[in-house]
Amino acid sequence: MYLSRFLSLHALWVTVSSVMQHYPSVWGHYDVCKTQIYTEEGKVWDYMACQPEARDMIKYVKVTLDPPDITCGDPPETFCAMCMMPLGWTIPTHYLLWVSCLKAWQLGNPYMCNNECDASTQELAHPPELMFDLEGRHPSTFWQSTTWKDYPKPLHVNITLSWNKTIELTDNIVITFESARPDQMILEKSLDYGRTWQPYQYYATDCLDAFHMDPKSVKDLSQHTVLEIICTEEYSTGYMTNSKIIHFEIKDRFAFFAGPRLHNMASLYGQLDTTKKLRDFFTITDLRLRLLRPATGEIYVDEQHLARYFYAISDIRVYGRCKCNLHATSCKEENKKLFCECEHNTTGPDCGKCKKNYQGQPWSPGSYLPIPKGTANICIPSISSIGKNVCDNELLHCQNGGTCINNVRCQCPPAYTGILCEKLKCERDPGGCNQNSAQRAVSHGPLLLLTALLGVTGLFIF
Repeated sequence: MYLSRFLSLHALWVTVSSVMQHYPSVWGHYDVCKTQIYTEEGKVWDYMACQPEARDMIKYVKVTLDPPDITCGDPPETFCAMCMMPLGWTIPTHYLLWVSCLKAWQLGNPYMCNNECDASTQELAHPPELMFDLEGRHPSTFWQSTTWKDYPKPLHVNITLSWNKTIELTDNIVITFESARPDQMILEKSLDYGRTWQPYQYYATDCLDAFHMDPKSVKDLSQHTVLEIICTEEYSTGYMTNSKIIHFEIKDRFAFFAGPRLHNMASLYGQLDTTKKLRDFFTITDLRLRLLRPATGEIYVDEQHLARYFYAISDIRVYGRCKCNLHATSCKEENKKLFCECEHNTTGPDCGKCKKNYQGQPWSPGSYLPIPKGTANICIPSISSIGKNVCDNELLHCQNGGTCINNVRCQCPPAYTGILCEKLKCERDPGGCNQNSAQRAVSHGPLLLLTALLGVTGLFIF
């Protein structure tokens, strides 16, 4: 009989384990800040580390361009776009465009110079907000810079994305160009709302020539070098439709700790918990694209056709969550500003400090460990601001063997005093405390505990 029960339990465990393998997000999801549990003392709160759900952060972004007048269309200008045949084109539907493109490529000049940018005409305007609208329409919408008409003066553009909130990245940053991808570009990040910047990744057709760096890809990194800032040539060549996208690989870096399919998220969370530099690497307040040289496709710039050279971006995607230091499950927008709905008696934009009157111990971020609930590190009331409710057997326990009476006061052993019985009475004596007074204090602890137990059973009335 015992063997059959054991086999049944073993089969159940195997089944549960196999199911859990397909749901790695369960481990370390941290979608609850607290829950009520039943103990010998009754119903109490069990506090846990918690964080908001990841979301599309582009919905909340503010974009700034430098120089401010770099967007095309004021005054109107004509530009030459490389003729590409998107994957959705079919010969019957787009016959004339298909034939025109084919002839252009056959003649060795795949540019069509009948395109116009005009800021005063909606159909011909390409303002910055078109980098963030819904994709999937044809013709696609996009932001576009002025052409390189001032060559050889560099065509430099800074595109700054600001959230006015600390963000933790959870997925790849994806930038889709409508033009060919730049010959040179730097992706930068800020952790202090744009006051200082640091490189995230360099992009170039020739890393050694552009940035004096050897070319690498994320696949060349490891757990030990995951924070290395690299220059990649992977996203800076090619003119076909599927060569318009640039990535900054977040998930590939996660995979060094969580495995190729990110099944072992517990390992990743453990690393994030114990390695501040790793945690900061995936944290931003702002992103900046520094476009340094447009795509030329050639060694030399054709000065007779400068209308070919410009930047155009149709889509930017940034996924992440509000950083709330594991003290909130919700992040809301109010007056175009994101803020954490802090719990655990914390406050601030990132739940980065204890509330007033809850500074009984120093503030600390929540911890992912132990998996899967983590540690909440809640802020507890200050001794000086407790007021009438002194003890509650939940957040504030009477110390040194004291007993909480009706959630109003602590009954202390004879040798102790203080709101929570946290002080020795002998500390007030002129000579202070000595070894004998300390021993007497210890000996009263069991007696008071016995008294408290008898009082609970109704044998003593207080």
